[in-house]
Amino acid sequence: MRTEGKYALVTGASSGIGWHFSGLLAAKGYNLVAVSNQAEKLEALKNHLENLWDIEVLTHFTDLARQEAAAEVYAFCETHNLHIEVLVNNAGMMVYGEMAGAGTDHAMSILQLHMTTPAMLCRLFGEKMKARRSGYILNVSSISAVMPYPTISLYGPTKTFLRYFTRAIRTELRPYGVAVTCLMPGATDTSLNDPESSVQDMARLAGKPMDPAKVARTGLNALFRNRPRSVPGLINKAIVLLVPVIPHGLIATIFRRLLHSASENHHQS
Repeated sequence: MRTEGKYALVTGASSGIGWHFSGLLAAKGYNLVAVSNQAEKLEALKNHLENLWDIEVLTHFTDLARQEAAAEVYAFCETHNLHIEVLVNNAGMMVYGEMAGAGTDHAMSILQLHMTTPAMLCRLFGEKMKARRSGYILNVSSISAVMPYPTISLYGPTKTFLRYFTRAIRTELRPYGVAVTCLMPGATDTSLNDPESSVQDMARLAGKPMDPAKVARTGLNALFRNRPRSVPGLINKAIVLLVPVIPHGLIATIFRRLLHSASENHHQS
């Protein structure tokens, strides 16, 4: 694989899985466009990778949960005349709790960040990849894409969109030599997850959260092998297969009991 003069664009590059995506791509010889809303961490990433590898890292500080974010990122790359060979849509945020209690701005942000922005980045950069008949797109979904469950009613379904969107554009772009892969990690040891949440408690019962470096390596290996999907970890693979067959009535019953228990505890305190 010849990577001279080619760039990989990673969203959410400044921490967690995104940091490791960036490091692995740099090790392959790709120059980087690192996008994030964490300015200081972006500069730390740039200094770290440019000292370690003979590559260039361009940083772009922005909030990807804005309607105009994808167009601005694309314009940044066009202005600098960058050849984006690899697009990694990794940026994400978590919202726990009931949908009716979520702040409107926060709810809109997660919808924008997980659906509109990555879809538009795929459209804009995918068009160029299609014309060149080469390129790689990795979209980071989640095993929660198979979990339309209460308390993650904004997170899980937005990741479901990303899962099926990725499958659709893979079919569209594959005849033009563009590889498109969906990465579906489970609980991962990053700052995205709230250690106090009940969802994280259940995730820990299924096993220790995965190392973000391993998740990133598994995802990129699948992408460069042109695999349609990657689910890191045997337990996560089992969850993706088995959870969809759990009757939703059972989930509803468990949720009602949890609400009842929480209400009783509140009255007793």
